[in-house]
Amino acid sequence: MLYHLLYPLHAVFSGFNVFKYITLRSAGAVLTALLVSFLLGPRMIEWLRKLKVGQYVRDDGPKSHQSKEGTPTMGGLLIIMSLMVSVLLWSDLTNPYLWVVLFATLAFGAIGFWDDYRKVVKKRSKGLKAKHKFGLQILAALAIAIFLYVNPDDPNTTRLSVPFFKTLLIELSWFYIPFVVVVIVGSSNAVNLTDGLDGLATGLVGIAATANAVLVYIGGHKIISTYLKIQYIPGSGELAVFCGALLGASLGFLWFNSHPAEVFMGDVGSLSLGGALGALAVVTKHELILVVVGGIFVIEALSVMLQVASYKLTGKRVFKMAPIHHHFEQLGWSESKVIVRFWIVGIILALVSLSSLKLR
Repeated sequence: MLYHLLYPLHAVFSGFNVFKYITLRSAGAVLTALLVSFLLGPRMIEWLRKLKVGQYVRDDGPKSHQSKEGTPTMGGLLIIMSLMVSVLLWSDLTNPYLWVVLFATLAFGAIGFWDDYRKVVKKRSKGLKAKHKFGLQILAALAIAIFLYVNPDDPNTTRLSVPFFKTLLIELSWFYIPFVVVVIVGSSNAVNLTDGLDGLATGLVGIAATANAVLVYIGGHKIISTYLKIQYIPGSGELAVFCGALLGASLGFLWFNSHPAEVFMGDVGSLSLGGALGALAVVTKHELILVVVGGIFVIEALSVMLQVASYKLTGKRVFKMAPIHHHFEQLGWSESKVIVRFWIVGIILALVSLSSLKLR
């Protein structure tokens, strides 16, 4: 909004020309989302308490988590609100890629909200049935995949770039559509599985948002992308503003979600954040780099799949408890130690992903 209101005035006063720069607007998006979170956070937490929207803790979970029973959940609404305000304020709203990522955020957030609503408001502990939940996620991701597939502005849409290789591009053709669905749905649910400790998923999303801000800015800058030999996607650099807003919203929520958490994000937060990261990856052709940037999310999801498969096939468990963050708790690590160490690994993986830009 500010871009559309103030940048045209640069013809009258040259100082307004600064609103053209993505870097300035990205910084503004970080601070705006952070400020909105700080202002709305206490009010929203109190509102959720009055609604008695409390977290349900499973009896078979870690015993140390039983004290979290009743902590307000559905705090992901705060993330979405601060994110949306910031994005709408600082972005170029004519950019189609921006609306693709916003659609993913809101669509997956709506699915998560419905699931949370059934669980904590209607007191139906199981929430949405898995087939309904995944069905809706697939439909939302399918809409994005089809839009990108028929997008005339990017003739290289169906080409998959491989990190650390300069010229290796894999043509997916029609398989691009199911591939996109897998990436977005998988990303959404991986973040959801990671959201089991105070601030763990929130901090990792902030780290991923920072790395993605660099990736999308470079991919949308013709000179830099040509120099680094990565796919240039006109207009994708605007998503750096979205990444800035995502970072600010994550940091703002982390203020209230850090251990011991005053509020949890719920599925409305985790599914929307995961959907946003997945959509960012497919729009900017960094699908495989997402596996590195979001390495902890991938490991968390794989740990659950391995645990389930092992138990069904052999009757034995691979981990003491899944997802894997609970495994380390069972080994005697404190919750805070697990969180900080996972953040450190997340930062390392983000740096590795950024190194792929030059090591080609």
